[in-house]
Amino acid sequence: MGSYEEERLLLEEGHVESGSDGLHTGDGSVDFKGNPGRKSKTGNWRACPYILGTECCERLAYYGIATNLVSYLTKNLHQGNVSAATTVMTWSGTCYLTPLIGAVLADAYWGRYWTIAAFSTLYFIVIS
Repeated sequence: MGSYEEERLLLEEGHVESGSDGLHTGDGSVDFKGNPGRKSKTGNWRACPYILGTECCERLAYYGIATNLVSYLTKNLHQGNVSAATTVMTWSGTCYLTPLIGAVLADAYWGRYWTIAAFSTLYFIVIS
């Protein structure tokens, strides 16, 4: 049997739980305390407004800065065009690469919700 078939069987076995009471998910998911996940408290759309709000604020900030950054660097900080363009590209690259740090933290250490909560809190502290 190939590894793909073994993984598929393991996943299917995780969904079938003997003696399931119907209150728990039955797929092996757990809450932050390690207890089996309850169907009524998992999933749904409760976190969605917070994630969308944070993403909207982040995109507004990024594009608001990106459109004016070269002008600011050349006129107010008296940088040359090449230096200003290099600074903007470095800033833009950093903005696109730093989510990888969050992805590693979320996948390997904190989990998605704690990572979102931690970086959202840091975001609001820094901009305040």
